[in-house]
Amino acid sequence: MWKKKKSGFPGGIHPTDGYDKAMTMNLPVREYWPETVTILTEQSFGGKCSLLVKPGDKVLKGSQIGKPEAFMAAPLHASVSGEVLDVKEVRQQNRMVLSCIIKNEGEKGREAQKYETEMVSLESYSQEMILAGIRDGGLTGMGGAGFPTHKKYETDKSIDSLLINGAECEPFLTCDYRLMLEQGYGILNGICLLLKASGARKAYLCIEDNKPEAIRSLRRILEAAKQSGKIEETQKLEIRELPAKYPQGGERQLIQAVLGREVPQGGLPADVGVIVSNVGTAKAAADMILGGMPLIQRIVTVTGCVKEPGNYLVPVGTSAKELLTLCGGVTAEKNRIIAGGPMTGPCVASDWTEEEELFYVTKNTSGILVLPDSRQEESPCMRCGGCENVCPAGLTPYAIDFAFREEDYDLCESLYASECIACGCCSYTCPAKRELSVSTRMARDMVKQRMRERAVQKA
Repeated sequence: MWKKKKSGFPGGIHPTDGYDKAMTMNLPVREYWPETVTILTEQSFGGKCSLLVKPGDKVLKGSQIGKPEAFMAAPLHASVSGEVLDVKEVRQQNRMVLSCIIKNEGEKGREAQKYETEMVSLESYSQEMILAGIRDGGLTGMGGAGFPTHKKYETDKSIDSLLINGAECEPFLTCDYRLMLEQGYGILNGICLLLKASGARKAYLCIEDNKPEAIRSLRRILEAAKQSGKIEETQKLEIRELPAKYPQGGERQLIQAVLGREVPQGGLPADVGVIVSNVGTAKAAADMILGGMPLIQRIVTVTGCVKEPGNYLVPVGTSAKELLTLCGGVTAEKNRIIAGGPMTGPCVASDWTEEEELFYVTKNTSGILVLPDSRQEESPCMRCGGCENVCPAGLTPYAIDFAFREEDYDLCESLYASECIACGCCSYTCPAKRELSVSTRMARDMVKQRMRERAVQKA
């Protein structure tokens, strides 16, 4: 663990020169409405819902179709209006998950709402009303693991700072950038709602400095709102420009970079008086509370080795295969399909021939990335220390890797494997091409499981 207090956050990498984001960042978001959607009852791992509908039922866009059954679950809603065609298990990233298939028979879009074109007064919205809207709207984190948003805000900890993550440090992804550029009013209204919900004294919208147009646009809107003096919450909101460095958008790294606070081992942001939410979640809060529409759609970046990369606003349950077809198909015969970004997203297919289904868009699906396949053999560790230098959590990944391979879980625990954030910096920088991120993440999960078992035994 890092012993000294440092400015910004320690470690980190610069994985690209910007060519990756340039593929899609200047392309406006396009809407796509498929003929059917396949909505999974698990929108995030462990977030299971029980279905409230059956085949033959008619549903309206935004109506609740799933009830949470697990801690990681949030209410589930129909993303289109139409008939429920089937309820069955489908394959999603090597797991079988129960899903609801709905035929799209309703309207395909909507007019811009007032809160999307101007700043609106929130005087009539109490903290309790906002929290209820966040919970009932099925809001989750839209930039990471899909943690239910209301569970962050319904805390007994004293919160003084709200961080809104617009860093989007993951290579290739530009969905948040386009959202900030095209939906500035909706985002800022949403942040003001989340600020009231958190009870914090200050909110920071955090954006990396490689997104100057988004920063200028949002600052213009915010300054005009502050000068008008009509919306109290805007006086507590600041746009913070951060240097571009991966993983700037990690919760702990963002807290350390902006506030100079370090989340304790095994702790949560709330333990240091902070809540962190993604910009997409802020927009979703405005959509639900000001527009009456639950979280049923999101922007997805489709990029890499495809004929026409782009960003698409799609309903939850859209087929990844359909989106790749919409982009003209893949351009590399030897390929890897990634659900999300290249540093943290799982590989869902190799040498994909554009025939089989891949996966279905969930609330936290940020991208579909096609990369050329480049299999490389691992070599013995050189003990160069490169992985230790770039680890933003201050760990020694090569040592954890050795301990895990030897099944020495006591040593893994003493090396703080539980604090791994699975950012992939270690694997990226390793000259021996060792899968350090995989082994360190598995060691983390094993250590956390042992800690949970000990806690149960003590209870």
